[in-house]
Amino acid sequence: FDIWSKQIPKGENAVRGGRWHSVGQQRKKSRKNRLLRVANSACGSVKCFLSIAAQVGEIMTDSFPLHECVFNGDTRKLSLLLRTHEIAEKDKHGNTPLHLAVMLGKKVSSLLRKLKQQAREQMEQRRPNLVKALKQMGDFYMELKWDFHSWVPLISRILPSDVCKIHKSGCSIRLDTTLVDFSDMRWERGDISFIFKGDNPPKDSLTALDNECRCYQHVRHEETEMEIEDEVDILMSSDILAAQMSTKGISFTKAQSGWIFREDRRETVAGQYDSDLYTINGLTLEQRKRREHLSRDDLQKNKALMESLTKGGQGQQGGIDQNGEIYRRESLQPPPNCEVTWQDYVSAEPGQYPNLGRELVYKESSKNFKATVAMSKDFPLSVDMLLNVLEVIAPFKHFSKLREFVTLKLPSGFPVKIDIPILPTVSAKITFQKFEFRDDISPDLFVIPEDYKEDTMR
Repeated sequence: FDIWSKQIPKGENAVRGGRWHSVGQQRKKSRKNRLLRVANSACGSVKCFLSIAAQVGEIMTDSFPLHECVFNGDTRKLSLLLRTHEIAEKDKHGNTPLHLAVMLGKKVSSLLRKLKQQAREQMEQRRPNLVKALKQMGDFYMELKWDFHSWVPLISRILPSDVCKIHKSGCSIRLDTTLVDFSDMRWERGDISFIFKGDNPPKDSLTALDNECRCYQHVRHEETEMEIEDEVDILMSSDILAAQMSTKGISFTKAQSGWIFREDRRETVAGQYDSDLYTINGLTLEQRKRREHLSRDDLQKNKALMESLTKGGQGQQGGIDQNGEIYRRESLQPPPNCEVTWQDYVSAEPGQYPNLGRELVYKESSKNFKATVAMSKDFPLSVDMLLNVLEVIAPFKHFSKLREFVTLKLPSGFPVKIDIPILPTVSAKITFQKFEFRDDISPDLFVIPEDYKEDTMR
């Protein structure tokens, strides 16, 4: 404005020049006021931003209340929060409250109990839809053959096999098996039947029959204190293992045969299902292992257990005292006092939090697998129907692995034969060797025989 006013001639235009000069001053003032308003507005925005940032910071630190209670050892508040909060929630570092409890040497039984309760509640929420889906499905009889094998020398020859028989009528399912459980290189044999009756109340819906001892037991809807203690004992005396199948880069390619003239491989499974064979690429089994909580005695016992397994032993774990009672330890040796505060932990970069409790003893490994699957369009059951059946029997660990695999986006058809890893060193070949819809399935199959006695202590 000053430069502009100096260019205006004096004399007859003096008034005009003065007017323009005055206007220039007014515009100066107006601009100054406008700049002040903008500055004040910006200042207000900064204050607002800082306020919001502070609130976000508070939200971030308050968004994991269960974790904070475990971290600070606030058992009273923890008991209240367990009623309304998700116990399986992971914080920004990928830890659940139970993980933190084990790291810090806190009490874990209440967390474990709540975790199981929430798992039951989630199952009950899915139950009405599951029962409805079972009723809409035709009645059938099916046989699944399980063959376990390993790339580790001497292991394959001792691994079990099983033919599992499944009857389905209405919303009831009966499963007959000789392999009671298979997990962590331990398994249990028997002649066992499980009966699921969808119309019964949850606490009476699942019954286990021991056909050798001719006894039965209603599978409890809630774990006893002794069972919770057993699991805590296992947590305290075993490696903490986290194994998962990574399927991010998974792809299915048709298996081929021939040296010069290549052609897609086909196979007839169980003598009746024409199938296309696929190789599954990009399947990676990732395993993370921690053992800083184990004593030297624990490590020796676990090593002896694995040696027993490789020599064909039964691989039972656990200690018995002089009176024949199961030995239980009260607690782990407490870790060193943690100098890290909750604020230090929650404000650290994801996965880079300070060391908590014991010095970390950690091993991470991954193994690539080339699994195979035979897909048939002749099989009368759909994949969705199979998932509904597996939902009922998923508590069996080897069946849960099968269910995880079937939920993948498979090629068209039904997976009549699958060869997949279920443990880092063990794979399972599962064959649907027989299936037929039936309208003559006896209702007696879903009734406890009269000469069977109830045994609540098994």
